[in-house]
Amino acid sequence: MTESKADRRLLPRSMAARVVILSSLLAVLALLAIGSLVTTIYQGESRASFDRLLVAHRYNLIAAVGLDPDGSLTGEPQFGDLRYEDTGSGWYWEVSPVDTAPSSDDAQLRSVQLDADVPVPSAQSAPFNDFFERIYTGAGPDGRLVRIAEAELQLGEQGTPYRFRIMGNETAFRAGVASFRRQLFGWLALLGIVLVTINAAAIRFGLRPLNRVRLALQSVRSGQTRRLVGDFPPEIGPLTTEVNALIDANHDIVERARTQVGNLAHSLKTPLSVLTNEADAIDEPHGRLVAEQAAAMRLQIDHYLQRARIAAQRAALGQRTELKPVTDRLVRVMRKIAPDKIVRSDVDEDLVFAGDKHDVEEMLGNLLENAAKWSRSKFSLSGQMAERNGRAVVILTVDDDGPGIPQDQAERAMKRGQRLDETVPGTGLGLSIVSDTAAEYGGQLQLERADMGGLRARLILPAAPFSAPQQK
Repeated sequence: MTESKADRRLLPRSMAARVVILSSLLAVLALLAIGSLVTTIYQGESRASFDRLLVAHRYNLIAAVGLDPDGSLTGEPQFGDLRYEDTGSGWYWEVSPVDTAPSSDDAQLRSVQLDADVPVPSAQSAPFNDFFERIYTGAGPDGRLVRIAEAELQLGEQGTPYRFRIMGNETAFRAGVASFRRQLFGWLALLGIVLVTINAAAIRFGLRPLNRVRLALQSVRSGQTRRLVGDFPPEIGPLTTEVNALIDANHDIVERARTQVGNLAHSLKTPLSVLTNEADAIDEPHGRLVAEQAAAMRLQIDHYLQRARIAAQRAALGQRTELKPVTDRLVRVMRKIAPDKIVRSDVDEDLVFAGDKHDVEEMLGNLLENAAKWSRSKFSLSGQMAERNGRAVVILTVDDDGPGIPQDQAERAMKRGQRLDETVPGTGLGLSIVSDTAAEYGGQLQLERADMGGLRARLILPAAPFSAPQQK
């Protein structure tokens, strides 16, 4: 079944949060049901026990009260319960003639603290059983509810009917049930909090293998590993197997793309080489023109083949290049190429480029060659890690003390074939290649005024996590 839009609005996107919410809701509903059931059972059992106590006291009352020779009620019932002697306790007893109104002054016996008549309901509202007994709830003398166990018996030779009534405090009984309910639901609420907490912790623990999968994928993407490796539970095993198969297929596609790009480069460069050689053999202006155009075509082909190769490499997972060895080697080369100029280098040790080594060598090589060509006496290379738009990047900066580029011409200088000084040999593709290659990796090339007075070329590239060498 597909998930409806309403479900997506009501439930969070997090799978763990959904499981916690739904399981917690079920736990709360179960605890509420348990609380209601326990309260109902407790109330029923307490009611039955309360009624049994009243009936037992009524039998005690019947056994203790009788008629003396002149027909008057006599007897001193002993219940063994001090509540019958406590004023305001809500526990009373009473024996009175059935055929006499409660307000009559005829002989009757009752508790000392029972100072008012308790209404007697009709047989229709509180029916008797077959033994002329009934239990009902009524209003006590002080306005509180009382539970009444009543029986009608005939006393004396004339068989005069008398009403025997035992009254217990119904208000206190209900208050006790309510107190039990509050305590029960209080403890159930505490239990619910504990269960929800344990449930959330258990779900978080149970989903930890998914976090390990995420970390393993991150390692693959950053180039630290080539495939998903780890001790995963059987439920996640098929997922990791399919992901590894996808990674292998991705690498196969990239390798085929690289092979095709290489074949295309070979098939194009061979005819161009023949054309260039033939043009060089012609010692005429037309021959030189053909040779120059063939060289330009070769550079254009190299440029677009490189872009195709980079696009294929970008599709591959795990590309990474540690920059410190690359920059150190390029600086050594520059010092040999320009021995009369000062070349400084300040590149952090932990810089890692999320891309191919050949590409970053070509980009930095172009920038350093450009600085060596235009600088008067010195140029420098620096590199550090930074954060742009929430992602880690590597910033490589090449400064020189040459004439620089006016700010309004910086964008033009990064276009293919643009040469700001036609007197200097070149094709005008150097900065363009750097800019396009950086863009293929999601980076960029920025041209500014350097503190030295010349050009500052800032190359911003995606960073990969640094892997420190392990001690043996």
